[in-house]
Order: sequence, then structure tokens, then C-alpha cells
Amino acid sequence: MNYLFDVDGTLTPSRLRIDPEFEKFFLKWMEGKDVYLVTGSDKDKTIEQVGEKIWTKVNRVYQSCGNAVYEGGELIRQSDFKMDTELQRLLFTFKATSDWQHHHGNHIEERIGLVNYSTIGRNCDQSSRQAYYAWDMIQGERELFCKIIEREFPNLEASIGGEISIDIYPKGQNKSQVLVDISGPVTLFGDKCQPGGNDYPLVERLGQLNELYNLSVTINEVKDYNDTWRILKRK
Repeated sequence: MNYLFDVDGTLTPSRLRIDPEFEKFFLKWMEGKDVYLVTGSDKDKTIEQVGEKIWTKVNRVYQSCGNAVYEGGELIRQSDFKMDTELQRLLFTFKATSDWQHHHGNHIEERIGLVNYSTIGRNCDQSSRQAYYAWDMIQGERELFCKIIEREFPNLEASIGGEISIDIYPKGQNKSQVLVDISGPVTLFGDKCQPGGNDYPLVERLGQLNELYNLSVTINEVKDYNDTWRILKRK
């Protein structure tokens, strides 16, 4: 069995360090299993969240939605994507016209293979992050911005990631690309498994593989790391 895990909201609280007790449990649980991390974050943020022990012990880490691949701590593959001025201009327009007016800096972050955009800014504190997330759940700003990006740039995809941001990448360079490396049954854990979420391309592709090849697939859409922990205790 291949176990695929999102990080933010699945193994850790969003943008926070993994719970120490869960970290101990997870390191023990991983023994003898094929485990992969598939996250929209970059290497440094992921290590900051899950710790170096987990990061280096898993079979592979797919950073930036699979656009940077690490194995045993070494970068083995990456995809390149650079934001052009038209996309940058649109993202600046999003920030300027948003009804959310509290900005904290680091609104546009270029990662390997993708661009991450946040109206509130990735430098916000935890309480501001939670306030924006609650507001966005009602207003649907990130969902709207994703639709606008895909309409204006047909060669790009945009998806909701974490609590405050969206990920933007060339079509096909989403999380589903990691399945090229993985064969056999798959169990997925993610918190953004619905259409529009950055785990959804994986869910969709796994469904297609199940139909085509009768691949054994289990999807666990979790609310938080406690939900993941509860499920793993049964495995």
C-alpha cells in the first residue's frame, strides 16, 4: 500500500508545527510502510512543520504540488514556471480590489513550479489567518479568484491551498502528477479533496485509475491532524 499525505491541515495545523505526540506516533507508524508527502509548500516550510526526521524518512516528498521532488533529502527532479507580468498584474488587482482590507505582506510567492497568492499575506499571525479563513468560507473569494485566473489564462490551473492562499501552476502540474511515480494501491489523506481544492486533482485521477485498472483506492478527507491520527490508529 502507498500512503499519500497532504501536510497543512492533514498532518499539522495550518502553517504550524506538528503536534509532538503525533510526531512520535507517526514516525513509529511509518515503519515498514511506503509513505509520501504531497504538499503545495516548499521544502523549508515543510521541514519547519513536520520536522527533518519525518521529511527525510518518507519515501519521497513532493513539494510545490509535485513540481519539486525530494528523496532522502536530495532534490531529484523539478519543474520550472515563471510568472509573467500579466499574471502578476492580475494578482495585484485582486489585492487592491478585495473586500478584505487587512494586509500583512508576502502576498505573491514564487515557488518551484508554481505561484502562491494570498490576499491577507503570508506574514499574517495565526489569529488573522483564522479570521480570513472564516471570512473566505462565507465570501468565497479564493474560489472566485481561481475561476478568474483559469478564465483569463487557459494554460494555467488555480486551486485553493491551506487557509489563506491559492496555488497557480501550468495545466497538469498539479498534485496528480505524483502518480506517475507510484504503482499499486493508494490510500490518500487530505483536507482539500473537494473540487477547487489542491488535493482534488489527486482524488480525480485516482478515481480514473480505479475505473480503468480497478486500482485499489482509499480517500480519507480529513478535517485536521486529529482526524488523520484517529484513522491511522486503526491501520
